[in-house]
Amino acid sequence: MHQNKHQNNNQTLHIPVLLTEVLQYLAPEVGDSYLDLTAGYGGHAAEVLDITQNYSDSVLVDRDENAIRELHSRFNGEGATEDATQIELRHEDFLSATRSLTKTHRKFDLILADLGVSSPHLNQVSRGFAITSNGPLDMRMDQRQSLTAADIVNTYRESDIAELLKTYGEEPKAAHIAQLIVAHRPLATTEQLAELVKKAWPGHSRTHPATRTFQALRIAVNDELGLLTAALPLWLDLLNPGGRIAVISFHSLEDRLVKRLLAEAAGDRYDADLRLLTKRPVTASPTELTINPRARSAKLRAAVKIKMKGNAKNANPR
Repeated sequence: MHQNKHQNNNQTLHIPVLLTEVLQYLAPEVGDSYLDLTAGYGGHAAEVLDITQNYSDSVLVDRDENAIRELHSRFNGEGATEDATQIELRHEDFLSATRSLTKTHRKFDLILADLGVSSPHLNQVSRGFAITSNGPLDMRMDQRQSLTAADIVNTYRESDIAELLKTYGEEPKAAHIAQLIVAHRPLATTEQLAELVKKAWPGHSRTHPATRTFQALRIAVNDELGLLTAALPLWLDLLNPGGRIAVISFHSLEDRLVKRLLAEAAGDRYDADLRLLTKRPVTASPTELTINPRARSAKLRAAVKIKMKGNAKNANPR
């Protein structure tokens, strides 16, 4: 583990998931340019940049204003490394950032997307992500947007809520839960919703019965699958030949998308863009799970760009 030169007071809030594996598959080297599309509180970025030492050609993206504030403090504030050029920070969703970087023909040697909800999101009751804390039905990753989870549960038609729970939550009792929601509107808090869903699932279970419902609402509020579907092919265009990409997903819908899109680009044909570095998803080690139980659902997939164009930097996959 490399010495982290970008410590901050909030480092304990978020433990970067699969950090050892991210470093293994990205294999950063001195001089590599780095794009972190979901930089969060900078856990992965600090370790990668500590190796590459290439601050001026690296970009950190996050749509959460609290994360951007912490990233600025960590990398560009008073505690940043003295000889480090200020790192470019972008306060926007990863699709918007990807499109603007593509328009300006930016290229990177390393790209990381950690698609999970961070611990600060879950721990901050006012954000409304956590099932076990009583907060408002919000769930917005970008607090500048208007749509909230409360809008969905209180204004959508019952059939639309059922379809949303079925599609994004893979909820077997989607129709019943949608019926309960509409019958008990208006709902204002996460506790109200969680208790309501429990009525559809009497008895005890290892995971909270509202887990799938909360997942579905979060995905819908933040258009997570829509953004990923549109952005992932563009991420491959942002890679230099020989560059590496790693994507961490936290539920099967995301992982299926990542698996399919990477596999399509790495198909067994002469004009393939990628070579897969992971034949199956990489998951957390038992050691990591004892430290960070939230890593249990994390799945990492990685690939290297093999299509060569001229004498581009890193023309040979490492």
